[in-house]
Amino acid sequence: MEYLDFELPIKDLEEQLSKCQVIGVESEIDVTDTCKQIETKLQETKKNIYKNLTAWQRVQLSRHPSRPYTLDYINALAGDSFLELHGDRNVRDDKAMIGGLGKIDDQSFMFIGQQKGFNTKTRQYRNFGMANPEGYRKALRLMKSAEKFGIPVITLIDTPGAYPGLEAEERGQGEAIARNILEMTRLKVPIITVIIGEGASGGALGIGVGDKVLMLENTWYSVISPESCSSILWRSWEYKEQAADALKLTAADMKKQKLVDEIVKEPLGGAHSDRTKTFLTVKKSILKSFEVLKKLSPEELVDQRMEKYTNMGVYNG
Repeated sequence: MEYLDFELPIKDLEEQLSKCQVIGVESEIDVTDTCKQIETKLQETKKNIYKNLTAWQRVQLSRHPSRPYTLDYINALAGDSFLELHGDRNVRDDKAMIGGLGKIDDQSFMFIGQQKGFNTKTRQYRNFGMANPEGYRKALRLMKSAEKFGIPVITLIDTPGAYPGLEAEERGQGEAIARNILEMTRLKVPIITVIIGEGASGGALGIGVGDKVLMLENTWYSVISPESCSSILWRSWEYKEQAADALKLTAADMKKQKLVDEIVKEPLGGAHSDRTKTFLTVKKSILKSFEVLKKLSPEELVDQRMEKYTNMGVYNG
């Protein structure tokens, strides 16, 4: 298991506990009490660390290499029922944006989300979760298909941003994202958005317009990453921690500003520390949101969604 800088005290205690257990097995010495003391200290240390995380530490957790990605969630929620659909019917199939039909229990959903890789080869294959215009156009095609057949949409956001390459701009990156935002505001089926990792810039907004926006506890959602903000304001990445605080990008900040609807609790240590529990919590939150949304007519859905997003940023002084 990989540890972040602020998790090193946990690593030391876990190593001590492991050594203590080995000594108990390999020798006749009773080390039960010692192991229990270390376990108690380990739990206290975890609680102290994870209950007092800074904005930058939450950004680090959202990028943890062991953290579950979009396909992990889809496989856990839909299992064998998931049927991936490919292509934007125009240019090509974007591997950074995945989508398809699947069932949670007996309810069909259209799943759409950015997929990062878990090693060097798959990260290159998935373009590090940065979609091209054809990725957003594929997402829109799938959403319109879902609307045609009355199937609710679930979008899973985890991207460092839309791909900023010259060829992406030539094929209309900005237009593709803007078109998605426009079309999602008036889609006549429920849209449930879940931020499962990084929610950066327009890359996240391109599939981020939802009737219910759920945000996992150790994720972030912002117009710019802390590193990029630091490099613009201070001409250096060294101030990324100050930038993270100033950007107000954590789940608590987003909920306070009424930009997301619900914070989904993660297990102690982050989503990767207990994947099964994380998947179950996300499933419950999705189904709870759907139970509310399915009672609304298409017209009511669109009206409420439009009202929700037009009210964002309104300040009454």
